[in-house]
Amino acid sequence: MEETELDSSELGTHSYWQQSYAKEIINFDDHGDTGDVWFGEDSAYRVIDWICKCNIDKNSPIIDLGCGNGYTLIELAKEGYRNLLGVDYCNEAVELAERISKTDFPFIKYKVFDITQGSVDKLGCKFSLVHDKGTYDAIGLNPDKPRENRMKYIDQVYEMMENNALFIITSCNWTEQELIKQFSEKLKLKCVIPTPQFKFGGKVGSVVSSVVFVKN
Repeated sequence: MEETELDSSELGTHSYWQQSYAKEIINFDDHGDTGDVWFGEDSAYRVIDWICKCNIDKNSPIIDLGCGNGYTLIELAKEGYRNLLGVDYCNEAVELAERISKTDFPFIKYKVFDITQGSVDKLGCKFSLVHDKGTYDAIGLNPDKPRENRMKYIDQVYEMMENNALFIITSCNWTEQELIKQFSEKLKLKCVIPTPQFKFGGKVGSVVSSVVFVKN
């Protein structure tokens, strides 16, 4: 039985993100505002803290899929990680991220890349850690071939990972169980990063889900 896809939303469209990041570039230039941290800073810090505790070498290649304003990579750079690449399918996001990080962290690299279209060979190497916060969600929200593009995404993530590499995904649209089911054909579950839970109607749930997989 095929899974039910998410209801489509403008948050899954390229034009929405183009317009959003174009505005954020203006806000950054005018006021130094670096823009929103999607899913909140607490969610980002939980993942960053987990990465810092998992003994990945500080020079290991790390990629952030759908890097947006580069927030996650900048925080990892502050922790001493040096081999960092952020990719986004939106030119404006890459431009914003480059402007924000160029003074203090010029070694962070950024590239325009659409994971549902481009070849992973263009990324230049395989990665020890692949991170995604919201990109898989956005693909699922796109009204045009969401399932096909999700399957393409999963294949691409697998191809860009080194053996024993880690893949960390944070989602606000898919549950832990759904993510595990969707990715387990290619990757092995390593752990779920604990997130604050709420109880409603006798059921316990989380606002976001962060799941770690390993390629082996």
